[in-house]
Amino acid sequence: MTTEGEKATVSAAAGPAPRTAKRAMVGRLSWGLADQAASSMSNFAVGIYVARSLGPAAFGAFSLAWVTYGVVLNVSRGLATDPLVVRFSGVPDASWRSAVVRSSGTALGVGTTIGAACLLIGLALGGSVGPAFAVLGVVLPGLLLQDAWRFAFFAAGTGQKAFVNDLVWGVALVPALVVAAHVGSVAAFVLAWGASASVAAGYGCFQSGIRPHMSGARGWLREQRDLGYRYLVENVSLSGASQLRAYGLGAIVGVSAVGTVRGAELLLGPFLAVLMGLSLVTVTEAARVLRRAPHRLGTFCLLLGGGQAVGALLWGGSLLLVPDRLGELVLGGVWHSASQLIVPVTLSVAGAGLGTGAAAGLRALGAARRSLRCQLFASACYVSGGLGGAAVAGTVGSAWGVAAATVGSSTVWWLELRSALREHHQDPIREVRTS
Repeated sequence: MTTEGEKATVSAAAGPAPRTAKRAMVGRLSWGLADQAASSMSNFAVGIYVARSLGPAAFGAFSLAWVTYGVVLNVSRGLATDPLVVRFSGVPDASWRSAVVRSSGTALGVGTTIGAACLLIGLALGGSVGPAFAVLGVVLPGLLLQDAWRFAFFAAGTGQKAFVNDLVWGVALVPALVVAAHVGSVAAFVLAWGASASVAAGYGCFQSGIRPHMSGARGWLREQRDLGYRYLVENVSLSGASQLRAYGLGAIVGVSAVGTVRGAELLLGPFLAVLMGLSLVTVTEAARVLRRAPHRLGTFCLLLGGGQAVGALLWGGSLLLVPDRLGELVLGGVWHSASQLIVPVTLSVAGAGLGTGAAAGLRALGAARRSLRCQLFASACYVSGGLGGAAVAGTVGSAWGVAAATVGSSTVWWLELRSALREHHQDPIREVRTS
């Protein structure tokens, strides 16, 4: 039998630990939000500056290079950094450093290999799109390495370093954009964007004290093949669907329609940037929740997804109140057509935000087969809705088709998470590796 004094002693000993863990999690999430804010501002600034400087048609060409980068980025994340955050979050420093050497080397190798292909394709294409793709090929290694450092820092629980790295990118971006504006070409803006990212990538080596080893890529891919290749297919299906929709929209409606959609997405920029880089924070935190209090993972994911959806709806609602004069000041000639897409694009982002809560849970559980199944379904719906809507009702129809597909797909994510949680409670499997 325990006396009251003993109870008080136990309570005092046990009490601070949960509070300390919660404060640590809030701190990491806060740095994650700060980092995403910095990343959002950089992406938003690039998009707005290019839209105002080039106009709808040239901005459409820039947007095609942008979505192509999104596909390559997701190849890198699937093979290099997604396995890192799932299996090396919160592990001893020696294990983390060894993993980061190989994962960052893998990201650099992906950028170098696919960058060479983009360079050749761009030189063959010519026109306004060709030079943009050629320059993209040159800057891809730096872009992917910068992103790899962000994942690595969040896996180590040092999100402040990722935040500083993104600030360095933003600072380097300012003079680069000014120079690009004087040149006035799509390729110049792509070069400014990628070269400034390369500056931040180099600074990441200084921050971490780690030099990426491309020679370790083969070993990394072999060790992480059970997760990496599934995540590769999952990620590429996501970004590939966006790319197919952009190319298809350009073919059905015209290149300027791609710029219109991109302009509408820029208005939701803060939330889209968070969604694109969500696994920087949420997967690592979900993995920690799973390790320490697995019964709370479902609640954590629900709060995460619900918060994103509500935030997107509130932001989109506020955009409807923006006067045309202010909108034209921000987006220039792109505003008039982009403003017609605010409602469907807002619903798309809200649906995606809700689904990412469940996706983070599936990643933390290491349920790669389930998350792959969900993503393939969501990507098929996205392409079908986007291109089917474009064929029926042009750019506006495409936006509404994507909105319906995204909201419907989020339901599938949550059904799969519920099944995965049930299986985990019945037969828990430790997914974290420390060597």
